[in-house]
This record gives sequence, structure tokens and C-alpha cells, in this order.
Amino acid sequence: MKRAWIAVATASALLLTACGDGGGSTPADSAGQIIDIGSVYEPQNLDNTAGGGQGVTEALNGNVYEGLFTLTDAGAVEPLLATAHTASEDGLTYTFTLADGVKFHSGKALTSADVKASIERVTAETSKSARKSSLSVISAIATPDARTVTVTLSKPSISFVYNLSYVWIVNTAAGDLTTTADGTGPYTVGEWKRGSTLTLKRNESYWGAKATNAGAVYHYFTDATALNNALLTNAVDIVTSEQSPDALAQFTSNPQYTISEGTSTTKLLLAFNDRVAPFDKAPVRKAVSAAIDNAKLLSSVWGEYGTLIGSMVPPGDPWYEDLTAINAYDVEAAKRLLAEGGVPNGFTFTLDTPSYDPHPTAATFIKSELAKIGVTVEINTITSDEWYTKVYQQRNFQATMQEHVNDRDVVWYGNPDFYWGYNNPAVTDLVGRAEAAKTTDEQAALLKQANKIIAEEAASDWLYLYPQIVVASSSLSGYPTNGRNSQFFVYDIVKS
Repeated sequence: MKRAWIAVATASALLLTACGDGGGSTPADSAGQIIDIGSVYEPQNLDNTAGGGQGVTEALNGNVYEGLFTLTDAGAVEPLLATAHTASEDGLTYTFTLADGVKFHSGKALTSADVKASIERVTAETSKSARKSSLSVISAIATPDARTVTVTLSKPSISFVYNLSYVWIVNTAAGDLTTTADGTGPYTVGEWKRGSTLTLKRNESYWGAKATNAGAVYHYFTDATALNNALLTNAVDIVTSEQSPDALAQFTSNPQYTISEGTSTTKLLLAFNDRVAPFDKAPVRKAVSAAIDNAKLLSSVWGEYGTLIGSMVPPGDPWYEDLTAINAYDVEAAKRLLAEGGVPNGFTFTLDTPSYDPHPTAATFIKSELAKIGVTVEINTITSDEWYTKVYQQRNFQATMQEHVNDRDVVWYGNPDFYWGYNNPAVTDLVGRAEAAKTTDEQAALLKQANKIIAEEAASDWLYLYPQIVVASSSLSGYPTNGRNSQFFVYDIVKS
């Protein structure tokens, strides 16, 4: 078992379910195995509060760093560094008890002061964490003793414990965490060869049950063909997220490989800057959305894989509803909506497009689709770093494309300060009331209302939900298949 504090059979069964499609027995020599992992998501740095990107989550979350709680591959929130917690009657005070005997990789014992400082890193003004705004309800953090943390909220937050699963607990005495790491997890960071590999080594002093393998090497590739060739030549054992559906046939017919399609949370968005004309008008956004044949785009990129969603909410979220009929593909309706939005003859806009697949392909498709209604798209291809600065930080864009990998992230449309600038007081109110809800059923009902308004106003165009396809050597087991929020737990992976 992965966690030392899990003692009862029921909890053990839940954990096994979350570990992916492992099954079977662990080979006797698995403790000496190195797992070679292929990915296109290299971290930009090693700090998830400094814009490390989804690559840093994939490699380090749950492997090198741990939180008070963990979000399993199945989507359940389970205790990790917090062995117990209580909430006050009014929902404003949470008290957490830390696991005993936990040490950072550097040897320093975990204390409540580290937890306090780690939460404050996420909520700091300079933080680039996507969950920063979700944790803004924190008004005070107290540390009455080394193993107790008390958090006071300014208002009730039904998602508070869930949001804490995104907070990595780091050593307060650590140095530059963009290039080094000091977590409590089952692996330490070894050598990072930028543009090539990142090595994880088993933490022999881990506070829980040690990893079943000796470590892992993430191999990074810039294109899908090279990634697949690495798997075919045994340079890697597994591909965390297949990027080339056309290449799947070579694995499907080969018994040496196993293909697993999990439940994705990654949405491909055409995100409008709802602050600037003409995208400040809902009819224009609806026109653009209706003019793009999302089903054809999905098929051209992913073939039979992937899902149309019609909103920001994927099927795995508790408040999912099928809204694909809203702003469905209809060129004539799109033309009428353009006129309603005051631009009957169309307009020209710049589409800032990340340079990695499938964004350039999707951008070209969007350009050809919108030409049918007199809208001209000027594609501006930018790097991930440029996207973060220009779009996310400076809000200097008209429209952009981006993957959003997190689950339960529809709430960001309730924040007018978020990068896309959607501002509907009714939605903000619904999101706020949902967060203050007493029950999860009440929360889900309110967020369904908010999500429907967002979809009807085409706050963005949710092009499709990515498939989550993991391709691995058939000798491999114990790997996660859902890739929820881009995390990829390595500790249970073994080779037979």
C-alpha cells in the first residue's frame, strides 16, 4: 500500500481503485526497476506557484510533493499529510492534525509552520497558482503546536478541503524551488537535463510505504512522432498522454502494448477576451461559436477519440450536464447573430495560438470556418512562456487557444478578474452561493445554473474534451489512466 496511515480494508480498496489498472502481483525485483516515461509536457520550472505548467504537476505532484489531501486518479479527495481534520459548526474554522514522523527530503521534520508557509505561498500576491483565487477566503492561519494547523475563513467554502489538495507542502527553509525541490513525497528529484530528461529517485527515508520501483525518468519530446518512436524502440515504457491518434494503429494491433482510455479533464478552449470589442457582446461570441464545426474539428484531430462538451464542465464533474445543443454548429444562425451583435459584415481579430500541437492545426481550422461568415482570423503563434505573459498576465489579446486541464474549474467564470474577463453578476452570485452551500447537492444545483448561463452567453467556445489515452508496454502495470489535472502517480508502477 502506498500510504502508511491507511489501515482498514475499505480505505485500502479505495486506494487500489485509484491507482489505475495495476492489478496482479508485484514482481520480486521491482524495487530495482527504473520506469522510463514519455511526455510532451516538460516543466517550465519546478515550482507550481511560479508558472511551472502542467509538466511540473505531471512529474512532481504526489511523487515529489504532497499535500494535506490528495486528489486520486479516480477523482476522490483523500487525507494524506493531514491524518484528521474538523470543521466548526459555522464552517469558518478548520483544524488539521499532521501525520507523525514526516520528513522532507533534506531531513527536516514537517511542522505546522511549513504547512502555514506553503499555503501562504499559493495565496501570495506573486503566486501564479491557478488555485490562488479559490483560497482567497483564508483570513488567518494559526499553528498552536507543531502538528496542528488551524485555518480561519472569511466565509464558508464547501470546496476548501478539495482546494487544499492542490497545495504542495514545501520546506520553509528550502532555497530556490524553481530549480530544486524539497518535498515529503516518495521520490526526490535527481538530475534535470532541460529539453531532455527529469529523473526521480526513490526516497529511501519516505515516511510511508516506499515506492514499488527504484525511480523514474521522464523523457521529453517536442512532437508526437518522436514520442511514439521512443515507445516502439523501448526507449520509454509508457506515454502519459497520447498526442497522435493516427499513430494508435501501430500499437492497437501489437500485443506488446496496452492502450487505456481514461476520463479526461482537459478542455481545448477558444477563449475570447470578453473585455474587448467585439467579444464584449454575447451575440458575437455566440456567432463565432456557432460557425465552428466542433465535431469536424475533433474528428480531424482525434478521429474516433475525444468528446464534445458544450461547456467548461466535463462529465467527471459533479455538476455536469450535456449542453452541446447550445450554440451548436449552424452557419446561417451565426450570420444572424453577427448582425445582432452589430458586425453584419464580419470583423478581423488576432488569435494568439500556442505553438505546440494541436493548437496550430485547430487555429487553421477555425480560420477556415470563420471565413464562411466573413470573419477574418490572423493567427499569431506564440510559445508557452509568451502565452503566459501576454495572455494570462497582461490580458493583451483578443482571442486565444489554450488547454485547461483542471476539473471543477467552471468557477473561474465567476471571477471577472480572470484572464478571459467574463463578467456576469448573476454568474458571480451563483458561483458564490454554490461555494457557501451547506450540501454538495445544493452546490451542484447552483453550479449547473451558472454553467448554463455561461454556455448560453458563449463566454468561451469549448471546442472539445481531450481523450486521455495512455499507451504502455504490456509488461507495465500500476499506472494511472485518467491523468486528472495532469498528475501522474509513479509510485505503484512495476514491470513484469
